[in-house]
Amino acid sequence: MGSILYWIIVGLIAGLITGKVMGAPSSDLLMTIITGIAGAFVGGFLMTLLGFSYTGGLAYNIIVAVLGAVLLTWGYRKMKARG
Repeated sequence: MGSILYWIIVGLIAGLITGKVMGAPSSDLLMTIITGIAGAFVGGFLMTLLGFSYTGGLAYNIIVAVLGAVLLTWGYRKMKARG
C-alpha cells in the first residue's frame, strides 16, 4: 500500500510540474496524477535505455517522471496538431 501511495505522490508532483513547464492547466487532479505516473514509466524506460541506473530517491524519481511526462505531453500535442 505504501508503494502505491508513493507513486501517487510522485505522479501528482510530476504532473503539477509538467503542467507548469508545458503551460497546461491542471483542472483535473486525476489526470495530473496519471500524467505524472505515465511520465515516470516513460522516463524510467528512457533512462534505462541511456544507461542510467537508479541512484536516487524521491527527487530522482520526480525528475525522471517530469522528463517523461514532458515528452509525453509534447508528443501528444504534436500528434493532436496533425489532426
